[in-house]
Amino acid sequence: MNTKKLCLLVTLAALSAPAQAAFRCVDEKGRTHIGDTPPAGCANVVMYEVTRGGQVLRKIEPTLTDEQIKARAEAEEKTRIAEKAAAEQKRKDTALLSTYANEKEFDTARDRNIEPLKARITQSEERSREIDKRVKTVKEEMEFYTAGKKKSDKGKDAAAPMASELERLAEEKKQLAKNVDGYNKEIVEIRTKFDEDKRRWVALKNPQKSAPAPEAKAEPVKADAKAAKK
Repeated sequence: MNTKKLCLLVTLAALSAPAQAAFRCVDEKGRTHIGDTPPAGCANVVMYEVTRGGQVLRKIEPTLTDEQIKARAEAEEKTRIAEKAAAEQKRKDTALLSTYANEKEFDTARDRNIEPLKARITQSEERSREIDKRVKTVKEEMEFYTAGKKKSDKGKDAAAPMASELERLAEEKKQLAKNVDGYNKEIVEIRTKFDEDKRRWVALKNPQKSAPAPEAKAEPVKADAKAAKK
């Protein structure tokens, strides 16, 4: 504590101190300080204003250092974040309990969310097969126009748009495969979410049921009687 702060503390304490009162503290080294005014040794520790008979009139906290102020602010922020997380979890738990009546409803809701994605996968796969057929047809037509006597400028002109179509079809099929991968990932995420929600619901409904079962003790394996004789 700097000199100005100490002087201010001493002055305020002296003005507010009742008659026959004293100030007492135990410093960082365990030494006791007593005085009619706040002792200098009490600057960084908790100090008590007491009567001559030893009765505590009030407790005086020390002025915090910059490091202590920072540490207190960090602790308060952590507490605030933890309380916010707890409140959010409570809100989710309440919504979970009010949404589902039993475990089967989780499976029903899960499947209902997955069905549209499965339909999109089926449509994409059907379109991909159509593309394969079209690619085969276009390639056969290109061979016809570019083979033998057809291998002329006229044949090349006819094959050019076919080559362009093949590129377009290849790009479309690539995009379809990418879409299917995305749909499958969504399905996995949905399954994971509903499984986690179900486990949480069971834990909230049946705390004892969600507790881990005691570890079973392994019993010694008995040797076969015939093998033992051998």
